[in-house]
Amino acid sequence: MAKKKILVTETVLRDAHQSLIATRMSIDDMMPILEKLDKVGFHSLECWGGATFDSCLRFLNEDPWERLRTIRKMCPNTKLQMLFRGQNMLGYRHYADDVLEYFVQRSVANGIDIIRIFDALNDIKNLEVAIKAAKKEGAHAQVAISYTTGPVFTKEYYVNYAKKIAEAGADSICIKDMAALLTPTETFELTKAIKKAVNLPLQLHTHYTSGLASMCLLRGIDAGADIIDTAMSPLALGTSHAPTESMVAALKGTDYDTGLDLVLLNEIRDYFMILRQKYIDSGLLDPKMLATDANALIYQVPGGMLSNLLSQLKQAGKADKLQEVLNEVPKVRKDAGYPPLVTPTSQIVGTQAVFNVITGERYKMCTNEFKGLVGGKYGTTPIPVDPEFRKKIIGDEPPVECRPADLLEPELEKLRSEVAEWLEQEEDVLSYAQFPKVAIDFFKKRRDAKYGVDGKHADAEKNIHPV
Repeated sequence: MAKKKILVTETVLRDAHQSLIATRMSIDDMMPILEKLDKVGFHSLECWGGATFDSCLRFLNEDPWERLRTIRKMCPNTKLQMLFRGQNMLGYRHYADDVLEYFVQRSVANGIDIIRIFDALNDIKNLEVAIKAAKKEGAHAQVAISYTTGPVFTKEYYVNYAKKIAEAGADSICIKDMAALLTPTETFELTKAIKKAVNLPLQLHTHYTSGLASMCLLRGIDAGADIIDTAMSPLALGTSHAPTESMVAALKGTDYDTGLDLVLLNEIRDYFMILRQKYIDSGLLDPKMLATDANALIYQVPGGMLSNLLSQLKQAGKADKLQEVLNEVPKVRKDAGYPPLVTPTSQIVGTQAVFNVITGERYKMCTNEFKGLVGGKYGTTPIPVDPEFRKKIIGDEPPVECRPADLLEPELEKLRSEVAEWLEQEEDVLSYAQFPKVAIDFFKKRRDAKYGVDGKHADAEKNIHPV
């Protein structure tokens, strides 16, 4: 067998803390270790996108664009990677193409090298503009397959989607197993099938929730995967990822040796162990989050969705109905065209299942989001929704059959005029586009920090990053 160096994407600056501490790691916590992370030789540092943008503005009183510039400055030798929800960007609705293109342009200008783009429905129409925009700016456009299970989701389904991704111009493909549903055997077979069908680098992304992630990565590597996602061990396991050091050690001396230095990784581990303790002491990190939970494999729902369902039932005083809701989720999912359960479809399907159970009558009450999903406003579902069922949910309203963003007028200039009084940098209009109220609150705090309430200039540095 020919030797093949396996590349590693480190997720500790984004998905690891998003999965374990609700994306609350601040730039102040990152800065002391960035230079060491830059020396390791990772394929990339996943450090931006996903929920980091929302969390910076909403909870950390931090400018996400400034965070990106800081990481870029301190990590000059490593590619920086972000997660991007296709036409949803980092928000929760579809945006007009002019906003999406501008967001991609500013992301690359501020330091992003690799954009991992995905769509909750695996609808290629929702990804094409983002792929073109990334390539136009000279970034690497990686498209992620939202992995899920169900009668439609055969190897043939995923291979066909991989071919569409390649035809759309993607530079690489990622199997994104956000709910930890992959098993080692399935990883091997799926990786082999996609590598045979498509001549593109393949990256594996899976979570440790069900306890299988390390085994899945090893089997995927055996089948031809090129890159793996891992997390530094203090913020690995549980709902996070396989530990970086363990995977590097497992591959050391084999034909797949990563070439990464375990001694340097151990120094980085020491730093994150201190941070981990700080998060446990503050209550941010619940040690229960680090436990293995095979519920995902039993009920086919992501761990985060499971806790969300229980929370909704408790609020309604119906916690005893959890099993009924878990039985209802696959039925609602089938009715809605088998969407993969990932943001935002997991929330939409889960909430509708709760309503169906607690009202005692299926679809007596439907959320606007569920109507939108059934009506095609999020894109084309993996299998068509039954026309009779659709009519029951949305009445005589015609379903959306085109790309949903084709129905949107250009909106960048309108957004710019709405937020004109608060703009201090070009990127502010994009922060406002995604989280209007949250961004305005942040802009007000930023202005107060710079000029004080009496209009005099204050030392902004003391106020921007909470200790």
